[in-house]
Amino acid sequence: MTSDHTAHFGPADEFAKDPERVRKSFWIKLKRVAVKLPFAEDLLAAYYCAFDRETPRHVQAALLGAIAYFVLPFDFLPDMLPVLGFTDDAAVLATAIRMVSSHITPDHRKAAHAAMRRGLDEAEG
Repeated sequence: MTSDHTAHFGPADEFAKDPERVRKSFWIKLKRVAVKLPFAEDLLAAYYCAFDRETPRHVQAALLGAIAYFVLPFDFLPDMLPVLGFTDDAAVLATAIRMVSSHITPDHRKAAHAAMRRGLDEAEG
């Protein structure tokens, strides 16, 4: 009996299959909304883990799916709604991070913290 440890995020799955598109869209949206996100640093750590060549493929797939859900303009609760708008994004991200937390390394977290301290304009690099 095999089990599937890959997260499924609906339409975000298709978007997640194009990592360069996810990367570009991620930075555009994050720069626009970072001040509203209490989980911005966790999101960045997940992003760095997802694009780390040392990260296993199934972990990258789960994280890219969650990041794609964050990036896509449609979701269950529109991001424009005050307070509630990012709760579904946070739930999807938290689930993905919980699933793969052992793969998000201190280096990923340090990079996320440094990016937040420097400002996101310099972080994209």
